[in-house]
Amino acid sequence: MKALFIQHDHVSPTGWVGEALTRHGFELTEVLVVPEAQFETPNVPFEFPDFNDFDLLVPLGAPWGAWDDACIGNWLTPELDWVKSAIEADKPVLGICFGGQLMARALGGSVAPGPKGEIGWTAIWSERQDLLSNGPWFQFHYDRWQLPPGAIEIARNPIASQAFWGGLRSVGEDGQDPEIMMQQTIAEDPASRERTFHLIDNYLSKVAKLI
Repeated sequence: MKALFIQHDHVSPTGWVGEALTRHGFELTEVLVVPEAQFETPNVPFEFPDFNDFDLLVPLGAPWGAWDDACIGNWLTPELDWVKSAIEADKPVLGICFGGQLMARALGGSVAPGPKGEIGWTAIWSERQDLLSNGPWFQFHYDRWQLPPGAIEIARNPIASQAFWGGLRSVGEDGQDPEIMMQQTIAEDPASRERTFHLIDNYLSKVAKLI
């Protein structure tokens, strides 16, 4: 089986999601939308691959807003159409962070800046812990989605919706100590890896039904 990762910028690796899919025998393809040299001027043209060539699509995060057509519309608008077409064709799509916001907007919801950012290790409340654990999960975002019609929300917290079914700022600007966050990251690393594997295993078996 083949999985396509959409990396919107050069600092969004496939990470443990890629490792988890590899464990299930997936062949991974990664495409980069905004090259490093264009990071400050990200409104680049981009042609998305034929989603029919893949069994699973994974749009990843981005430092830009999924609402910001003025900044990234040259590729954001085509990606919204691409994601919508893939979902309408019953292609499994696992949107992560910006990727989830893309899905929400493509399906008729909306994306906008939230009341505050979520930066660092964040607890959520999951109604489907057989799919998605309560975390903590590492987050770095200032936006949130409004659910599209017919979507089933499966996780949330007081700040934003966190998961549903079927600007770049610094840590310091958020009032946090980068060294403390790094130590938290080191401490959470092994457990976070297992939570990611748990999520991908359950997504593949219970949602995408690819295993």
